[in-house]
Amino acid sequence: MAISSGLPAPRSLLMATLMLLIVQAQSVTRHYNFNVQMANVTRLCGTKSIVTVNGEFPGPALLAREGDRVVVRVTNRVAHNVTLHWHGIRQLRSGWADGPAYVTQCPIQTGQSYVYNFTVTGQRGTLWWHAHISWLRATVYGAIVILPKHGVSYPFPAPHKEVPVVFGEWWKADTEAVVRQALRTGGAPNISDAFTINGLPGPLYNCSAKDTFKLKVEPGKTYMLRLVNAALNDELFFSVANHTLTVIEVDAVYVKPFTVKTLIISPGQTTNVLLTAKPFYPKADFYMSAAPYSTIRPGTFDNSTVAGIIEYQKPGSPSAASFDKDLPLFKPVLPRFNDTGFVTNFTSKLRSLATPQYPAAVPRSVDKRFFFTVGLGTLPCPANTTCQGPTNKTQFAAAMNNVSLVLPSTALLQSHFTGMSRGVYGSNFPVTPLLKFNYTGAPPNNTNVAKGTKLLVLPFNASVELVMQDTSILGFESHPLHLHGFNFFVVGQGFGNYDAVNDPAKFNLIDPVERNTVGVPAGGWVAIRFLADNPGVWFMHCHLEVHTTWGLRMAWLVLDGSLPNQKLLPPPADLPKC
Repeated sequence: MAISSGLPAPRSLLMATLMLLIVQAQSVTRHYNFNVQMANVTRLCGTKSIVTVNGEFPGPALLAREGDRVVVRVTNRVAHNVTLHWHGIRQLRSGWADGPAYVTQCPIQTGQSYVYNFTVTGQRGTLWWHAHISWLRATVYGAIVILPKHGVSYPFPAPHKEVPVVFGEWWKADTEAVVRQALRTGGAPNISDAFTINGLPGPLYNCSAKDTFKLKVEPGKTYMLRLVNAALNDELFFSVANHTLTVIEVDAVYVKPFTVKTLIISPGQTTNVLLTAKPFYPKADFYMSAAPYSTIRPGTFDNSTVAGIIEYQKPGSPSAASFDKDLPLFKPVLPRFNDTGFVTNFTSKLRSLATPQYPAAVPRSVDKRFFFTVGLGTLPCPANTTCQGPTNKTQFAAAMNNVSLVLPSTALLQSHFTGMSRGVYGSNFPVTPLLKFNYTGAPPNNTNVAKGTKLLVLPFNASVELVMQDTSILGFESHPLHLHGFNFFVVGQGFGNYDAVNDPAKFNLIDPVERNTVGVPAGGWVAIRFLADNPGVWFMHCHLEVHTTWGLRMAWLVLDGSLPNQKLLPPPADLPKC
């Protein structure tokens, strides 16, 4: 799928001016109909019935411009409850459209519909949408492409074409059965069987050569690849053989461009890169490959590689020329699966543009400081049973500040808005760990976590600094943390235990990268800052789906401000009921 970023060529300067004035005078509303339905899909020599949107896998791309209003009518035609999340969209005062089940809404039940209605404010770039209940996002996802406002150019040379490249993860089994079995046994879920690029596993997997994503390029032309990591449980290295990639944007925020051979992208993250084709026909084809980054020890992960193919248009041949199997095919060399040094080196290069047009509005002063431990833990097995967790008496769990969030049977946002929170949630989420220990040293003897439904309350417009610390409990692991409803600035990160006395002096408050999903380094910490300028209840969770399932999640409650435009809007009439 290629997307043009330009306007149709006008016949005259006058016509172009009139078109621009007409478009700018209109409030553009884009309508989409998303029918959630089953479809049969064949991958890896097997056919299975999967949940899709409009029968497409991956789902349709949602296209908008900065400032557009987007209205998506979602109708549930499957046996599962469903919600959709518009990942990275700020949802200013429109939290009812955010999508996480039992956080901002009750699910859309079978046979029911719900209209997601939101405005794209101050954002342009690549985001994505996905199901936000259980593990349905394994197949229910798609790209969101937000073009700049009419008349506003990119802060880099416009590419010849723009191409969404969405990474996914494929199980031969039904993923809902996979997660049900894991929760029943207390063990880790079965790993995936393949990774995919735009839904296709590619030639490195059995009987999948015909299911390969291929990008035809012209010599000398530049292509923008809109990368999305929609995999459930794996961070991914990505590289194109014998080509370089210029990183220009992450999570729909422009960055200072830098060029690499390989990049890292975590689940939930997006990255836009420019790929410039070789100036002459190279008489060769080239793999674009992705493979996982993992520090899990002990543990298992899908240590396989997905590949698409870059094909060059041969001079004098039609653009639709078929793949030439006689040409040499070059493969990139990806980092080792546990190369944390590479990941650190790459993330340290990310910097906001910090220009007058695209400033880095990082809070210089802080009203509220928080410190969260982030990691795995255990729960005891139910009485008179054995489990498949770390021991036969424990099951896997995960927590933030030792609280493993239990989602209620009704939506948190609705409970808050109606003033009926009693018995639904508490407002006493711990601001620091209740039990302090050497977080990256020997783990404590008691690794059990506490269950609870607790929110952390913020006054409107408070400036927040949050340090998230990985722990050694059950082993070091990188955790991609996603915050709904906000972008944040990554002001610092490091390894070992966070030093509240000395580490803040090293924070970058000039041009830190701004994003919505950040990796907490394996065996380390990350510090973020954001302004709580969006009233509502906002989910924050690890975007490794297995960790979210185990409870590595919490929610912020941002109170209304005093002015009318600082208050959460009332819920829509068709808001689903639990």
